[in-house]
Amino acid sequence: MEWIQRLNDAIGYIEEHLTDEIDYEQLGLIACCSSYHFQRMFTYMAGIPLSEYIRRRKMSLAAVDLQGKNMKIIDVAGKYGYNSPTAFNRAFQSVHGIAPSAVKNEGVSVKSFPPILFKITVKGVEEMNYRIETKDAFRIVGVSVPLHKDIEKNFTVIPPKWQEISMNGTLQRLISMMDTPPMGVLGVSTCNDTEPWRYYIAVSTSQAKNDLEEYIVPAATWAIFSGEGTNQSIQELERRIVTEWLPTSGYEYGNAPDVEVYLNPDPQNAQYEVWIPVVKK
Repeated sequence: MEWIQRLNDAIGYIEEHLTDEIDYEQLGLIACCSSYHFQRMFTYMAGIPLSEYIRRRKMSLAAVDLQGKNMKIIDVAGKYGYNSPTAFNRAFQSVHGIAPSAVKNEGVSVKSFPPILFKITVKGVEEMNYRIETKDAFRIVGVSVPLHKDIEKNFTVIPPKWQEISMNGTLQRLISMMDTPPMGVLGVSTCNDTEPWRYYIAVSTSQAKNDLEEYIVPAATWAIFSGEGTNQSIQELERRIVTEWLPTSGYEYGNAPDVEVYLNPDPQNAQYEVWIPVVKK
């Protein structure tokens, strides 16, 4: 399937550049999506973050170089992009559990992580409720935080922001401003490769922004999935969208933000929608 082939082509690019700087934007171009969406797809499908996969692949090859090629540690570190021997030592130990200097000892075990190959597995055990809707652009007002290019780091940024605005009254202020669809508190990730990445906690409104920020969500076609439960359940829904629905849907990621619509923002009993921008293949 074309979609899976693109992912495997991106893996091929990683393999060709393990001793160079791996360009995340190039990975997105190969997979025909933004680098943000590529990282999300990779993490959900591979079960590990992209940055961790790359580290494991580099350290697998580094162990081979140290064992079989009798290379100096400082040379191997430089080969895989580590300018600091300390950083290389830390990365190597995180993967193999031993220092690079111990690899040359007879009988020492190291780990091997082969390249990933993506394949389609059809599950279909649980139903997924969704609808496809084309919507005009809409204006949101709220607060935002910058997002890291390594998306795993954003788990340390976004939850504290939600907590902050819940405690200081901003969330209630935003809720009172809602007056245009979609009606709900929005989590909007603006993560294409042509503008700075930011995460907005906002509402759709016609009211003046005053001291708040505003953003125009562009017109797009959306695949909209509904769910309920805890904050963890929305992450599980997003995982299922990427691994179960998207590969066989006839759609691929479009050039628009990801949107979470919290119809009931209670973190322990949330009702929500996940909006994925899509285009026909």
